[in-house]
Amino acid sequence: MSLKQTPLYPLHLKYNGKLIDFSGWELPVQYEGMGIIKEHHMVRESAGLFDVSHMGEIFIEGDNAEAVVQNLVCNDVKAMHDGQVLYSPMCYPDGGTVDDLLIYRCHPGKYLLVVNAANLDQDFEWITQHLAKDVTAVNVSDQYAQLALQGPKAQEILQPLCDISLDELRFFWFQPSAKVAGVECIISRTGYTGEDGFELYIKSTDAGLVWEKILKTGGDRVAPVGLGARDSLRFEAKLPLYGQEIDKDISPLEAGLGFFVKLNGDDFIGKAALVKQKQAGLPRKLVEFSMVGKGIPRSHYEVHKDGKTIGHVASGMHSPTFRRPLGLALVKTEYSSPGTQFDIIIRDKAVRAQVEAGVFYRKKTKSK
Repeated sequence: MSLKQTPLYPLHLKYNGKLIDFSGWELPVQYEGMGIIKEHHMVRESAGLFDVSHMGEIFIEGDNAEAVVQNLVCNDVKAMHDGQVLYSPMCYPDGGTVDDLLIYRCHPGKYLLVVNAANLDQDFEWITQHLAKDVTAVNVSDQYAQLALQGPKAQEILQPLCDISLDELRFFWFQPSAKVAGVECIISRTGYTGEDGFELYIKSTDAGLVWEKILKTGGDRVAPVGLGARDSLRFEAKLPLYGQEIDKDISPLEAGLGFFVKLNGDDFIGKAALVKQKQAGLPRKLVEFSMVGKGIPRSHYEVHKDGKTIGHVASGMHSPTFRRPLGLALVKTEYSSPGTQFDIIIRDKAVRAQVEAGVFYRKKTKSK
């Protein structure tokens, strides 16, 4: 089966992207002349431009659209205003995670859901199974390309190309109709890097023009960035990745996403199971850890205590920003307190690690 390509595929070739198979898409893991580490630091210090057109876009419309979306997700959709973006997990009845997504409220009768590429088909099927009679769901993913401009210089690069004031666009809000380089698009102040930045939803046929204009305007302040740095940036910011920090067998409470789960609000799919889980006490928790011994923790490595398995590594790597090995692990709750030591099994060898708190990247985003 051939790999799918985004509308920006020709430009990935032009900029010498190293292409890999990512969830059935042919996408750049890095670009020649930079590499993952340099691209990572470029975003932290200046700005990086990402092709995230593989992400899925689904419009939910109808008189009862708000109630449908509220029932599907764990966060409080009814508290949203027009033009606001909301992050939320979406759960199965047993509390396991279907996906995590962004919800864009156009108005009470129209929402845009942005879902993970690998989960698009299953998400769309799940959503359509839970629609009210007067509500429709339309998968428009093929009609849109999505670009993400991320980093502390993102606004100064993008502003000259925009017909709106980006100062007026608050964090986790969006403008449903704006122009960038003369091209109509949706602009949101969101991202997956821990930095300030913007995500642009553009007609597929116009994506290449906007990509090139941003790079030309940004000059040496911006560079194309691939999936490798996207992963290291999101990891340092402790942003979850489906299949690692969350999946069908991991609840958002176990994954430390309780802030986005409103158990005191309206009913939603999975609420009863999550209430029960919280009342009984979480059996597992996601913890931050650093390596005491020498080794790099990787996703799905086993975590042991006194020779017994107590969990597994969700994500781990040598952090480019902190220049040391860090990880996130899902472990039995009794081993989740800061200062607790356990072993990561690396190439059949037990390597000591320690639970810590507050060791991951935090940067204030622009908010007015």
